[in-house]
Amino acid sequence: MNIVIVLAELKFKAVRSSGSGGQHVNKTASKVEVSFNVKTSLAFSENEKERLLKKLKTKISLEGILQLSCGETRSQHRNKTIVIDRLIELLKNSLKKPKPRKKTKPSKSSVEKRLKTKKSLALKKTNRKPPKID
Repeated sequence: MNIVIVLAELKFKAVRSSGSGGQHVNKTASKVEVSFNVKTSLAFSENEKERLLKKLKTKISLEGILQLSCGETRSQHRNKTIVIDRLIELLKNSLKKPKPRKKTKPSKSSVEKRLKTKKSLALKKTNRKPPKID
């Protein structure tokens, strides 16, 4: 992943933020929306693109566009840096390869302990029942 190319391919849009803030919210466009096209990006190899599209399929549109927004602060510049950091962190975490699972066997003592507790619980339940009269 080449971060410089990713930053060059980002498209920003400033929108009026919602929520509390009084007249300031109605007048200024402090919320920042960033869009990034994963499918046409030059920053990733084909394998990386496939991994991103697979891991982020709920966040990517059918056209391959990933959109994030931030309207936490009253400053447009701060919101822009926050949303860029989030996007880069999201892309980095999505590109990480998961560790392969190693199959392990339970130890003999843990198996014996499980069976012992199982038998004791079964015995406890059988003792609760009324005796059978033949």
